[in-house]
Amino acid sequence: MAKIQELLKLISAPVIFASLCCLSPVIIVLLGLGTVSVAGSLADTLYGSYKWVFRSLGLVLLALSLFMYFRKKGICSLDQVRRHRNEVINLIVLSLAAAVGGYFFFLYIIVHYIGIWLYIWS
Repeated sequence: MAKIQELLKLISAPVIFASLCCLSPVIIVLLGLGTVSVAGSLADTLYGSYKWVFRSLGLVLLALSLFMYFRKKGICSLDQVRRHRNEVINLIVLSLAAAVGGYFFFLYIIVHYIGIWLYIWS
């Protein structure tokens, strides 16, 4: 259970930042900072033209969070990475798979249905 919590802490920020293309219009509507039509237009623009920027930001944040995680665990040099090679490879592959799955679930299910509920998109 502790490993799952560590993995969720590792991937939560990258998934949220990668989903900001569609999450930001929802936040704007929920905070009352804009109308539904403005949020819909913003969502079309951000998701249509800039979705790869947000996805790249999420990937960079995932790499940064993995780097910080390994530094915290004491794996700082290449010799230590070689000694813990299986652990490093397994965690990188697992976190990448979990982040992609979390991104799809969060963006295309949770954010999508909140947007439908708010009438941002249909």
